[in-house]
Amino acid sequence: MMRLESVRKTYYQGSGASVRKVEAVCGVSLSIEPGEFVSIMGPSGSGKSTLMHLLGALDTPTVGRALFEDQDLALLSDSDRSILRRDRIGFIFQFFNLLPNLQAAENVALPLFLAGIRRKTALLRAAECLDRVGLAHRATHLPDELSGGEMQRVAVARALAPRPRAILCDEPTGNLDTTNAKIILDLLRSLPGTGKIGDPGASVVMVTHDGSAGAMADRIIKVCDGLIEKETQPRMPGT
Repeated sequence: MMRLESVRKTYYQGSGASVRKVEAVCGVSLSIEPGEFVSIMGPSGSGKSTLMHLLGALDTPTVGRALFEDQDLALLSDSDRSILRRDRIGFIFQFFNLLPNLQAAENVALPLFLAGIRRKTALLRAAECLDRVGLAHRATHLPDELSGGEMQRVAVARALAPRPRAILCDEPTGNLDTTNAKIILDLLRSLPGTGKIGDPGASVVMVTHDGSAGAMADRIIKVCDGLIEKETQPRMPGT
């Protein structure tokens, strides 16, 4: 599904004589299988978000290869990477990233609107996704009329709308209380393995610093200083 091969990512900060080289990822190989739920954990600055950006075509490696369904992401044009992200990858972030002037259903349908899908068809799909996250009754509400937990559930519904092959989450519970965090984690846990016969469902990759959230995954990858420190398997895939 998603694969990193001996990947390094280097950034340069500052300018002129004060420029500083930052090795965010230092030679990582990693595979995410179809229908797998993987948590990436580590301290601030460890490289975990950079790994997610490389897996999700938000960035490309300085060295090595990042592949999505066997496509080398560095060989795609910027436009083709944008289309891949729009159609095949769902993203969920800590701060929701909802458009304030769009109703919940319109926010969910946004990636479908951008893909040129008719408004009526897109809103029907949005209604299905809102129902899945338990917010069908909030479809016409604006973001500022929703609680933080409801806004994150709308963000989950938006990620589901294009029927993606993978969903990438960056601290999806970091801005929520315990009750709403559990709701979001249960939703994410339900995504792998729920596809039709022969389809394992969406792969889920979650960056988190929360040990209890990470334990929901099939596999935990702990990173430190841009390297994978260790991997553990708290639960078997699909259980």
